[in-house]
Amino acid sequence: MIDLSTPVSINAGQNALENEKMTSLGHLGTHFDVMDLVFPLEYTRRQGIVFNVQNKDEISVSDIDTSLINEGMFITFYSGFIEIEPYGSKRYFSSHPYLSLELIEVLLQREISIIGVDFAGIRRGNEHTPMDRYCADKGVFIIENLCNLGIILNGRNSSEFTANIYPVNFTGMSGLPCRVTAEVD
Repeated sequence: MIDLSTPVSINAGQNALENEKMTSLGHLGTHFDVMDLVFPLEYTRRQGIVFNVQNKDEISVSDIDTSLINEGMFITFYSGFIEIEPYGSKRYFSSHPYLSLELIEVLLQREISIIGVDFAGIRRGNEHTPMDRYCADKGVFIIENLCNLGIILNGRNSSEFTANIYPVNFTGMSGLPCRVTAEVD
């Protein structure tokens, strides 16, 4: 078992609240962007895959092997950004990698269930919240601020795992803090 949840210290939490206007109780640390929808309980256990996308600013379809993606999967991206830029810092929220619009559409067409990233969002700035809403409306939720994805990869370009996801049972919020673990062979 590998814990993929970012530890949030008092200091990191205060920094996050100061540096990101969307950070609140529901958006602190590792969390789902559910956009005021109900998190489906069947999503608490998913087959997952992590793709190594280190040293990419914009992550595109050509950066991953889409033939490995199956319906219902939890697709994660290891950029290593959270290891370089501390969670909660201003740069963490403003200069993180992001997914190309084409890649997001491909993932949605594959009918996955969750997109996970080790940075602050699948898009930056003014595109962040509308894209989270767009994905949620299609039944795909975003988990932000994951860590330890490199352990699953263990030097490979991709690696499969079983994800266990435990969201807090908050209602009427756009974000749900969660604990995420990975089972690997």
